[in-house]
Amino acid sequence: MQDTRALALSFEVSGLPPVKTEALSIFAAGHRQATRVRTLLQAACTAAQRTGWTPLAGPVEVDLTLRCPPGHRTSDASTLLGGVCAVLQDKKRVSSIGLAHLGVLVDVALWTDDRQIRRLSYAEEPAEEFSYQVRVAAVPTMV
Repeated sequence: MQDTRALALSFEVSGLPPVKTEALSIFAAGHRQATRVRTLLQAACTAAQRTGWTPLAGPVEVDLTLRCPPGHRTSDASTLLGGVCAVLQDKKRVSSIGLAHLGVLVDVALWTDDRQIRRLSYAEEPAEEFSYQVRVAAVPTMV
């Protein structure tokens, strides 16, 4: 029987993505990235529920497209990708801090662990308002 679950998921998010720039976990209650984290988790949850997405266990690719007004870039690509990827992996591995403040969003995961990432891409597009698109896809395994 063929696995028919979705192998790629794309969704749009208003505003800026969370950035990962310090040792303090972006999941800590009251972190300055908390609003961005929750916004990303809610968008991912909505997209996953709409498509029947289940977290990928094999190799994945992640594409991030940032839309921003010309000359108003806020962070570098590595901190933006790091923040998005940290938020979208399984958060149950983060046992050193409490995650109860995330409520049901703690269960939102598009893949299990960042070690699964085989391809990353980042692009910027001009726009009047900040927004971004995330695309996650399974990478075919080579035999």
